[in-house]
Order: sequence, then structure tokens, then C-alpha cells
Amino acid sequence: MERSALQLRLIGETVEIAKASGVEVWLRGGWAMDFFIGEATRDHEDIDWFAWADDVSALTDGLLRSGSELLPGPPADQQLDFRKQDVESSFALLDKDRFGRVVVAGGPWAGEPWPEGMLDAPPGRVGPLRCRIISPRAQIEIKQMMPVWVPGRPRRRKDAEDITRLEAALRGQGTRRT
Repeated sequence: MERSALQLRLIGETVEIAKASGVEVWLRGGWAMDFFIGEATRDHEDIDWFAWADDVSALTDGLLRSGSELLPGPPADQQLDFRKQDVESSFALLDKDRFGRVVVAGGPWAGEPWPEGMLDAPPGRVGPLRCRIISPRAQIEIKQMMPVWVPGRPRRRKDAEDITRLEAALRGQGTRRT
């Protein structure tokens, strides 16, 4: 699990960069699940985040100063992708609509709402490292709906396994230590 140790170090570094820059970030994807559960459950290809679109400049400056490189990718108003030490980190950008709902900031789905309460979860933890995460219920909804929201994207086995893990963790939440 050498890659996991590197990714955990980079998650901690990103949290510190965001804090120093006055930027809010939330883990999403597999690492959000692991931080909710409290341990690394599987190997991860990358690190997925959410951040506010208004914070892009400060976040980008901090990440570039830390040695990350900006990668080409989706529309820059929708998502920013970085690489450091062969680990990719993707920041999906958030905005709020006129009703105060959290929505996709840009790209072809600009203005589409994310699941309600997505950003309301308490921080998660793996070992001593704490990080903001999206709510596990939102994580489940996103993993279930992504093939519907993005036609042509297949259902992935790891998403089904993650949903099972998250549902089990939610059922046992009363006994989970934080």
C-alpha cells in the first residue's frame, strides 16, 4: 500500500495548502468513503475533491507553489486536474444557484444541483489525518446516478462495492468512533 501512503500524505498537504489559502475543500470519491469509514479500504487511482469555483486562483497558486502541475482536462470552469509525484488530484468546482443550492460550476452540466446536504458531513479521518468529506449519503447517490447523469459511462464494480461499504458503515454508525 505504498501508493496509499503517498496519497494520504498528499491529502494532508492539500488540506494544509487549502487552509493556508483560505479555501474550503472536500474529499469525494473513494477517499471520501475511506475517511468516513476510518481506514483505507482499497487502492485508489487518484484523489478526488470538491472546491468552490470562486477559490480556483488561490487553490491553484498554492498547489503550483507546492510542486503540483496543472494538467489539461475538462473545461477549467468545471474541474481542475493536477499531478504531483505521479498522483493525480481532481477538483470538481462548485457554485451556488440563486436558491442557495450547491450546483456544478461550469461545463456542460453548469447549474445542475448536487445532492442536498452533500457538504454537511463532519470531517472524516484515516489515522491521525482529518479532512472534510462529502456526506456518505451524497456519495452513494453520486455513485448510483453517475451512469444516468453521464450516459455511456458504465457502472463500475468498485462503485457497487463502495456503495455496499458505505451502506454498511451507515448502518453501524452508532458504534463507529470518530
